Amino acid sequence: MHVLVTGAAGFIGSNLCDHLLAAGHRVTALDNFDSFYDPAIKHANIRQAQVHPAYRLVTGDIRDAACLDDLFAHSPIDTVVHLAARAGVRPSIEDPLLYEDVNVRGTMVLLEAMRRAGVGRMLFASSSSVYGNNPKVPFSETDSVDNPISPYAATKKAGELICHTWHKLHGFQIACLRFFTVFGPRQRPEMAIHSFVHKVEHGQELTLYGDGTSRRDYTFIADIVQGIDRVLSTEFGYDIVNLGESQTTSLAELIREIEVATGKSAKIRWMPNQPGDVDQTWADLEHARKTYGYTPTTRVPQGLREFVRWYRSR
Repeated sequence: MHVLVTGAAGFIGSNLCDHLLAAGHRVTALDNFDSFYDPAIKHANIRQAQVHPAYRLVTGDIRDAACLDDLFAHSPIDTVVHLAARAGVRPSIEDPLLYEDVNVRGTMVLLEAMRRAGVGRMLFASSSSVYGNNPKVPFSETDSVDNPISPYAATKKAGELICHTWHKLHGFQIACLRFFTVFGPRQRPEMAIHSFVHKVEHGQELTLYGDGTSRRDYTFIADIVQGIDRVLSTEFGYDIVNLGESQTTSLAELIREIEVATGKSAKIRWMPNQPGDVDQTWADLEHARKTYGYTPTTRVPQGLREFVRWYRSR
């Protein structure tokens, strides 16, 4: 299978590309090496993949229709895994129009390029943030997601609706994958676990928001890649799929586990809750298990140990 991965040099994208290449697939990798964080980190992420004969890197933006047309004209592509996006809840509050332009318009530009090229199969990276502060847990794909509380979440909900429209109008096969707080090697440096580990390792103070009771369904990167692979190898029409661990960890518990994994104590300063942050996330995985055979295996303590080993090896 020839797979186009957008956002291919990022955290999830680079791990996925390595997996696809190891499984014998051909990969075209698209990334714009945006300065949201140091592009050198992204170049390091793909260093191993770039020596593989079945890997082709294209530097470009999903909003650039000419770039996409040229990419699709290069050789036939079977499936697109669309991971490219402007990420982060809090930054989206500061610059909502940029998030709309990249995440919504960019997705539409990509879908139209696919239509012109006759490529009708996509996996779209959505987010657990679309559930907002849903009081019903665990979150099911059939729950209403009409109340996002950040521009980032709203763009991901919009992306799902746009994908459904292209499915209905043009017969595209599209699975929208709702990722739940992914962590592990190559995680972006501003993300919570990476930032916390870095500060604990260097004896720096952690700034934590709320009272420590907020809970997240932390999902290890290898399990997310497994989930993407399971959906990629299955037929679907239009679908929405939760990919998480279905285990929740409070912020206070997470810090304790990081202390165990690093063997060091955390210095903490507590601050009020931040706008846009949800109280909890928790994935109902019944659909993912029954339909796609998704079976996450890495719990938070083990995943943190692996992340710390990777962090210290850099």
